[in-house]
Amino acid sequence: MACILYALPKPEAPERHSVDIIQFFLELLRDPRGFIAQWIIDLGPVWVYTPLFLIIFCETGLVITPFLPGDSLLFAAGVFAAPGGGLNIVALIVLLVIAAVAGNTSNYWIGRKMGQAIIDSGKVKSLTPERIAKVQGMFEKYGLLAIVLTRFFPIIRTFAPFLAGVGAMRFGRFTLFNVLGGVLWVSIFTLLGYFFGGIPFVQDNFELIIVAIVVISFIPTVVGVIKLRLEKKKNPSSVSGHTDGQD
Repeated sequence: MACILYALPKPEAPERHSVDIIQFFLELLRDPRGFIAQWIIDLGPVWVYTPLFLIIFCETGLVITPFLPGDSLLFAAGVFAAPGGGLNIVALIVLLVIAAVAGNTSNYWIGRKMGQAIIDSGKVKSLTPERIAKVQGMFEKYGLLAIVLTRFFPIIRTFAPFLAGVGAMRFGRFTLFNVLGGVLWVSIFTLLGYFFGGIPFVQDNFELIIVAIVVISFIPTVVGVIKLRLEKKKNPSSVSGHTDGQD
């Protein structure tokens, strides 16, 4: 997590350190605009892309960091890419597409080499049977297109490349849809911020807009988990089959 913790103050005790880390992530989720504005001031117009790149990479590339902001961070970054905002829209999209594609690729190979051992260990608490079943259900229903679709599902998008690696999906095909999904995801959310972030209503209610983006993004995931739990109650054997490793 060194990729984004440089902004944290140095604590005097381990307990304070944990509190600072939690506070940092909560504030980043609540107000990514404030963090980006501060990074522009502190890091300048070139190095400001570094924390953005690393957060997107970590959110998609490490199975242990599904809680990092994705959609909301892209939207907020797009706001600052508008004229006078301090970021360049072309550089922003190119760099964050690279981060998203590289992150998924990293997660794929983690899953390919160590995935089943990680699942069996139970140490990644967010990697629940319901979420595994949700992703595998999308693979079964949509095939390789699921690599694109899961980009728009928070948390699920972190697990999708990991489970694709666990299932030994062909890397060439995975890469094609990984790139397509990365381009669409980054472009859509940054351009939404670029074109609509300057509207007075959005500026005046920015935190509410961010909350709305997060809530709307999570709705499909929550609905899917509820459906899986209801299905499990009705037919436990069918759901347990989904949670087994992929061939």
